[in-house]
Amino acid sequence: MVRRYVFPALRILVWAVIAVALVRIAFAGADVTTQASGAEPTGQVVEPTVEATTATITNAVTVRGSVVADPAVPVRATLAGTVAKVLVADGQHVDAGTPVLEVRQETPQDPVTRTDPTTGETTVTERKPKVVVEQVTAPVGGTLSLPTLKDQVVAVGDTVGQVSPGTLSVSGTLTPDQQYRLVGAPGEAQVTLKGGPAPFTCTGLKIGAAAQPATAPDPQEATTTVPSGTVSCALPGDVTAFPGLGADLEIVNGTAADAVVVPVTAVQGTVQRGNVWVVTTEGSEPEERSVGLGLTDGEVVQITEGLALGDVVMQFVPVPGEEPQCDDPNLDPAACEG
Repeated sequence: MVRRYVFPALRILVWAVIAVALVRIAFAGADVTTQASGAEPTGQVVEPTVEATTATITNAVTVRGSVVADPAVPVRATLAGTVAKVLVADGQHVDAGTPVLEVRQETPQDPVTRTDPTTGETTVTERKPKVVVEQVTAPVGGTLSLPTLKDQVVAVGDTVGQVSPGTLSVSGTLTPDQQYRLVGAPGEAQVTLKGGPAPFTCTGLKIGAAAQPATAPDPQEATTTVPSGTVSCALPGDVTAFPGLGADLEIVNGTAADAVVVPVTAVQGTVQRGNVWVVTTEGSEPEERSVGLGLTDGEVVQITEGLALGDVVMQFVPVPGEEPQCDDPNLDPAACEG
């Protein structure tokens, strides 16, 4: 009896209540009014600052590179003429300065004409050509490749052969930032071979410009790590290595003790001269100041002039026309208060 009459009646009553509530909301609207609490937003953005401190700073640059075979050195003719003798066989090992061939140059000479003053008879005497023979020597020691043949005519500067030195070097590329940090670098580096012997010193460090691409790069695809220079140094003869082996070069280009430093993020500029924004008094606008820059380790930079120990500067270089945002990932979490 209960299941048959009471439960259906209750169900109808519940639906009726819901229907009445919906009708009231539809015609009268819901009460969404709020009461003023008197609270006001108090959050404000505070620019993070840092003090100039002292530290011992070492300008050490690590470059990723690889082992490469030193290129063959050309053997060039130093006299225009004809190859008279080939002195060394193709593929033979030679030392620096070894004669590899002889070049013979014949220069015709004008005949000598004489007139007898008594008889007036003229005599013409032919002269032999002037002959110069010069030896072409190997510029370095190594394996000689000599495709030049006897009686071949050569000119000054022609490549008559090549010498492969059989030596190895470690070579890598430099970014603009690394190239600036290596200005005036010493002539050696510490090398670590991947899976090779313990780190060792390589000498003859050379820094140069990177090879220019055959076509201009697409500005839309430009990156911040485009190589602008190259670095290489010679492997010692007692180190076993193979071309293509990965290597790291660590180049230490100066150390300064008790140097006045600030974070690199606080400085506009990276070498020689830069700008910092000094906070003189609380609440005042930061003062832009030119400073001298010294060594950097990539985290902090040495200030050689313009700042004193304890001076307070903005931690980040301000961007003109932009206000700092609390959700900026580069902003110190403590920069937003309230």
